[in-house]
Amino acid sequence: MFFYKNSEFKNLLVQTKNKEKIRKERVDIKWIIKIIIITFVISYSLSFISQMTIPKLSIFGGIVVTLIFIFIGILFDIVGVAVTSADEKVFHSMNSRRVFGAKVAVKFKKNADKVASFCNDVIGDICGIVSGAASSTIAVGIAEKFGYDLLFVSLTVAAIAASLTIGGKAVGKSFAMNKSDIILYEFAKLVSIFYK
Repeated sequence: MFFYKNSEFKNLLVQTKNKEKIRKERVDIKWIIKIIIITFVISYSLSFISQMTIPKLSIFGGIVVTLIFIFIGILFDIVGVAVTSADEKVFHSMNSRRVFGAKVAVKFKKNADKVASFCNDVIGDICGIVSGAASSTIAVGIAEKFGYDLLFVSLTVAAIAASLTIGGKAVGKSFAMNKSDIILYEFAKLVSIFYK
């Protein structure tokens, strides 16, 4: 029994090393540099805009901005999961019939790791940063208006924002895995409007 488990484990190690060799060959340095630059530009721009506008918002405005960015983060997380879970064959079939959006869906699926990285990591993390800044504005506004302790309000608002984000993404991941083909197709159709 122990020998059987040990040999199975050794087989698993060999398979893992083979996969690692393939993945190392596929590392795209240009993509990594590009995504770092894109992330820097988007993050810098949104952080600048948020620093200029969010402090001037009312409590209600801060709540709306926070919820919008939480929703955008969840939405892109759903797309990122859907791209990795979708069935590429479906889109090849649609593309052969020249269905609108199928060509982009195939391209996204072939580059699923990059699309998922952009959606989940770049957009998701940036939305988290901006919603965090908006949460701070809400906390300061509530503390000043109602005379509450700033530390308590800040911790409470941050915890609520984190709970909404993580809870939304948990629900979104399940939805994305079950409806991956439909989500990828709808997203590809939307992108196809702008993509030539």
